[in-house]
Amino acid sequence: MTDMPRASQAIRRDAALAHMVAGAEPLPGVDDPAFARMFDRFGDARVVLLGESAPGTSEFYRARAAITRWLIERRGFSTVAFEADAAAARVLDTRIRPARTVGGRRGEATPKPQPLNRDLEGLVGWLADLNRRRPEVDHVGVLGLDRYNLTAATEGVIAGLHKTDPIAAEVARERFGCPAPWVNAPEDRTRQAAIARYARFEGKITSRLVDGLRRQFAERASDADGMTAARAARLLAEAENFYRTMYVSGPEAWNLRSAHLFETLENRLQRRSGARVVVWGHSASVGDARATQMGHVHNAVSLGQICREHLGEAARLIGFAAGGGTVARSAEPAEITTLNPPLTGSLEDLARQVGAPRFLLDLRTGVHSALRRALAEPRLERFIGPTYHPDSERLSHYAECRLPEQFDAWVWLDGVGLTTSDA
Repeated sequence: MTDMPRASQAIRRDAALAHMVAGAEPLPGVDDPAFARMFDRFGDARVVLLGESAPGTSEFYRARAAITRWLIERRGFSTVAFEADAAAARVLDTRIRPARTVGGRRGEATPKPQPLNRDLEGLVGWLADLNRRRPEVDHVGVLGLDRYNLTAATEGVIAGLHKTDPIAAEVARERFGCPAPWVNAPEDRTRQAAIARYARFEGKITSRLVDGLRRQFAERASDADGMTAARAARLLAEAENFYRTMYVSGPEAWNLRSAHLFETLENRLQRRSGARVVVWGHSASVGDARATQMGHVHNAVSLGQICREHLGEAARLIGFAAGGGTVARSAEPAEITTLNPPLTGSLEDLARQVGAPRFLLDLRTGVHSALRRALAEPRLERFIGPTYHPDSERLSHYAECRLPEQFDAWVWLDGVGLTTSDA
């Protein structure tokens, strides 16, 4: 399959800029109450997905928290779902709903809360206070979409691997942590050798991961979030393939994970009449992959795409992007680095030329038709995962996307000093 059609980036940039300036709705600071009010237009949806173009940045956390609070308090949303481990989210759910326990039964011991970055801690505290003022039937819950608990399950394995083969451990961390179908850079020889070394004991590691999942499910035979014995048995039967595919990575891993995340989300929607969910995830996952190079060339399927296919306009996809600031260059240990300027002709480059520090593009059909036409052809868009590779920026972090088809709205935050949230 060939790449998406290309045109002159410079010509498209000049032609589209006036339309973007006309369609850009200025946003106040993310801590201003008026910021969240701008997103009330999406409050009729059943699922609102909020993305981020780089994980661990304070402004993205604060912006999504403000929108989430508005949707819960003003539009009746009842669940905050994270593209994260289900077990970790259950701990948060216990914190905000003390009458519940991680196992869904009263009277059991509550696990020790894990440290959160300060921005997420603020949202959790707000949810706890809200639930204290509401009857239990109206409590807001927290949900982790990853029932395989991939992050926590692999932490011990990777920690042990670091002692004997640090390069292979780092390869495993990246592959298990976040499949990235936008990455086009080939593996160098050192990393290829690390993959080969890992493959020698991959079977033993996969067995350990499956055994750990089996113990978790045995401790939670059934719970209020729908982990029935039958579903647990099916997930266990598929676990070996899931963990192995996550390490192999690539579009197959991304697609398998997207389908799994949606299954958990769909289960919540079906089990709770009238449930309405705010989902936090990466913009690559939240957006519709059919409008991206990831989907067109690599056959990747995203969570946002599946939501649209099943829910139509009852799902709203909102992407977030920024042109400058700092990010974590590596996940463990964290190494902070400055983002490179956006590539010429990219969406981020075009957004910077608008001249506003923050703005919203409403990309829904019939809202800004001229803008949608101006952005109809593919443009480069930046995606950053757990690890940032500034020296291979184009290959590692950019993919061509048709923005009006990818998202229902796009939020630009720049000139606000993106910083990594305190852990």
